[in-house]
Amino acid sequence: MGLLDRLSHAWNAFFGKGPPYDLNQQFIQPRYIDYGLASTYRPDRVYFTRGQEKTFVNTIINRIAVDAAAIDIRHVRLDDNGRFKEYIKDELDGCLTVESNKDQAARAFLQDVVMSMLDEGCIAVVPIDTDIDPHESTSIKIETMRVGKILQWYPDHVQVECYNDHTGRRQTITVPKKTTAIIENPFYAIMNEPNSILQRLIKKLNLLDVIDAQSGSGKLNLIVQLPYVIKTETRRTQAAQRRQDIEDQLAKSQYGIAYTDGTEKITQLNRPAENNLLSQVQYLTSMLFSQLGLTESILNGTADEKTMLNYQNRIIVPILCAITEEFRRKFLTKAARTQKQDIMYFVNPFRYVQASDMAEIGDKMTRNEIMTSNEIRQIVGLKPSTDPNADELRNKNLNRSGQETSPGQDPNNGGNLDDAATKKLTDLKKTE
Repeated sequence: MGLLDRLSHAWNAFFGKGPPYDLNQQFIQPRYIDYGLASTYRPDRVYFTRGQEKTFVNTIINRIAVDAAAIDIRHVRLDDNGRFKEYIKDELDGCLTVESNKDQAARAFLQDVVMSMLDEGCIAVVPIDTDIDPHESTSIKIETMRVGKILQWYPDHVQVECYNDHTGRRQTITVPKKTTAIIENPFYAIMNEPNSILQRLIKKLNLLDVIDAQSGSGKLNLIVQLPYVIKTETRRTQAAQRRQDIEDQLAKSQYGIAYTDGTEKITQLNRPAENNLLSQVQYLTSMLFSQLGLTESILNGTADEKTMLNYQNRIIVPILCAITEEFRRKFLTKAARTQKQDIMYFVNPFRYVQASDMAEIGDKMTRNEIMTSNEIRQIVGLKPSTDPNADELRNKNLNRSGQETSPGQDPNNGGNLDDAATKKLTDLKKTE
């Protein structure tokens, strides 16, 4: 590109549409551009309900959602034995791997799905942009999709609240069940039932917050015992005046000091409340962790490989199975499933392997012809080798079939032979 072309096509973000200054830094009147509805916060963001945002429960849900979104979900094709064969690079796979909509990448969308599902209990994944009307046919190409909150249930439709990226508002729409993925939380009985362990824990935590707010409100909670009996209206008026005098003394005093009569007795009530609420919170937390398969080491990042494997099998895998089964059922037609199309998730088994153990695992995988050298290099983070042998699925410790061997080497295991075996092998070659 020449100099004139570069100048004519050059772009600066500060001198785009309607700049407040021209190229000579002279102020000009900016023209008004209607960009649509404006908001100071992200309108399509997931917000927790039922008071979960005020407790540490949102930390647990966010941790599970982040770990589940780190697993790849792909549109694939299977072989005749029902095994993974290849990826299908279409619009649906692009929504699962690159961009689900104009506001969310694929991983952010999956995190939105899991967080909304764990919070609401049941959510809908609605195809937004399709090639044809979903009410007319189920053979649609999904270009974008979003997570929706289910408001009403009908026999063949659901009413959902979904974010409209054209207007910038949340909008209520009615969509057919046959083309909408309705995903239910596999831990609904533990997390979303009204009397479940998680909901009871949230109620206890909210009560604990109320008690803490009352303790830190700054009130003295004093009882003043006056030296006379308060039964008449006159005595009650005198008592109210005496209480007001003490309040004025404390409010106007720099250090909060007040005086009383020698015959008056003051009792302070703002001592810590004596109840077993904290022990109940600890009990419910331990019950929740045991029923979900969580540990504190998972949340603080100190869990070992066995603990993370148990966490994945008991929590992450059931969530991914619920998502992929519903995507397979609603986003793939019967004809597509007949053509061996499927929605699968792929868990990286080497995610929690230490670098010191990777060499031994790589040797076993290549020696037993499970993985190629380039596949091992990709896991380690190295670029693929250009050597054609690096893509061959064979044991590199053995000679290639039909390859010439030296007279003193075993063609099967590469080991040395004794003299008698060497002589026998030489005679056999001469005979041939």
